[in-house]
Amino acid sequence: MKKRLMQFVTGTTILGMAMVAGAAGISTDVVKIGVLTDMSGVYSAIGGKGSVTAAKMAIADFGGKVLGKPIKLISADHQNKADIASTKAREWADTDHVDMITGLLNSGCALAVQKIGTEKKVISIATGAGSTTLTNEHCSPYGVHYVYDTYALPKVAGGAIVDTGGKSWFFLTADYAFGHSLEKNTAAFVKAHGGKVLGQVRHPLATSDFSSYLLQAQASGAKVIGLANAGGDFINAVKQAREFGIVQGGQTIAGMLVFLSDVKSLGLDVAQGMNFATSFYWDRDEASRKWSQRYFAKTGSMPTMNQAGVYSAVTTYLKAIKKAGTDNPDAVMKTMRGMKINDFFSINGHLRADGSMVHDMFLVEVKKPSESKAPWDLLKVIKQVPGDEAFMSLAEGSCSTVKK
Repeated sequence: MKKRLMQFVTGTTILGMAMVAGAAGISTDVVKIGVLTDMSGVYSAIGGKGSVTAAKMAIADFGGKVLGKPIKLISADHQNKADIASTKAREWADTDHVDMITGLLNSGCALAVQKIGTEKKVISIATGAGSTTLTNEHCSPYGVHYVYDTYALPKVAGGAIVDTGGKSWFFLTADYAFGHSLEKNTAAFVKAHGGKVLGQVRHPLATSDFSSYLLQAQASGAKVIGLANAGGDFINAVKQAREFGIVQGGQTIAGMLVFLSDVKSLGLDVAQGMNFATSFYWDRDEASRKWSQRYFAKTGSMPTMNQAGVYSAVTTYLKAIKKAGTDNPDAVMKTMRGMKINDFFSINGHLRADGSMVHDMFLVEVKKPSESKAPWDLLKVIKQVPGDEAFMSLAEGSCSTVKK
């Protein structure tokens, strides 16, 4: 009996050791990362192929291997459709054994992929989506919201615009999760600073004609027309607003999510004086300039905050695997939550329990043509806002996995 008990204990110990050994190292002898983004649509300029390039740079700079195993990258176009994103994420998880998915340049797509990630235990790091639902009612133990969200953007810029005279607002809003969230949070900050919201109108994603929406905004008499949209929609709305004489008539166009590529496309004659919030600007400091110039050499353009964020996210993920000694998603997430994230993109960054990667944000202003000294010399930093001030606090949030 004693001998049998010893054999059982020994066998159990060996089995336990084997299970631990199985959890360590790289599970399939390769770490596979997927960039799922908008490659051809309204958001392609702010992510797209540039995000894939950034991910490739991160992998190359890491040495192409982690824990002695190769790192592979795959990519796909989600076409800004949640069903396509969900199907691709499931395929990547089940067939391609992808360990981490990033990009996710659309809140609907990001929410769909994060849901699959929760089910399949695949880490998703959203570097392009904005909606705060990713870290609130739809938060996930395997989901990370990395670059910005629809709370931090208006917290940094909305209040500043009201404080400088923009007391009345009318919103043009992209009619899906991102736009709704951005409008709601911006309106709250406008009211908190003593402003008022006169109305709103919602437009479909990737619409080409903003005339009816802009006429409603113009008729409202609001001092500020807040654009709760992004990318191509933002650019088209701004251009058409000028064609209608809205800006010339004294109303201000306020973009609540603006990218460097948008400013470049509009030109300084059109965009000059515009204030907005961003998590990254290529000419911010020596580290950001050095990396961005490398990126420019590969792409011919300076990076948006989404594209810089992809590089940072991939690097942070790989560092976590190395530190954890495994690609096990639970171990990697635990490790990332204990890391300080400081690089050319992130200042004072840290990953919270709700999945929000909190870091410093910046209020910037578009330069006048006379102030610009080079083709990509487009912005000036007005204010740096600490991450804990810019982002929603855990106490304000509604993530079910967070103890308060």
